[in-house]
Amino acid sequence: MAGKNRGSVSLTQWLLIAAVIIVADQFTKILILGAFQLGDVHPVTSFFDLVRAHNYGAAFSFLHGASGWQRWFFLGLGLFAAGFIIWMLRRHGQQMLFAWALTLILGGALGNVIDRAIHGYVVDFIQVHAGGWYFPAFNVADSAITIGAILLILDELRRVRRS
Repeated sequence: MAGKNRGSVSLTQWLLIAAVIIVADQFTKILILGAFQLGDVHPVTSFFDLVRAHNYGAAFSFLHGASGWQRWFFLGLGLFAAGFIIWMLRRHGQQMLFAWALTLILGGALGNVIDRAIHGYVVDFIQVHAGGWYFPAFNVADSAITIGAILLILDELRRVRRS
């Protein structure tokens, strides 16, 4: 196959990995929705709780209190981002670290888009805290997006270092 690196991962394989992230995200959210009432808190360790929270906004509840327009804005933004990421994966899928970063972000973004489309909010359930300080609740999709963003930064640092 001309133009393809041996051992490179195809767009289909990247999309399958993103699908696994989406399934894991949605499965965990279904478990939380079935077992928890809104606001329930179940301590797991001294620094980690399982909770049920609904986020109508974006990261760190940005625009959580807006009048409802944010649902459609973030849903549209997530779909646009997914399309852009798929386009980038098609062009750069052979760049492993970069493609892993994009795939994690894609899976996470679509996991949260599904929540917005179905519920009107994102289901969050992971609560980390220490010494009275509480990090905003998050979910598997948010974790994938965060890890993907870290990988993007590492990829860029490697690229800058090489030049």
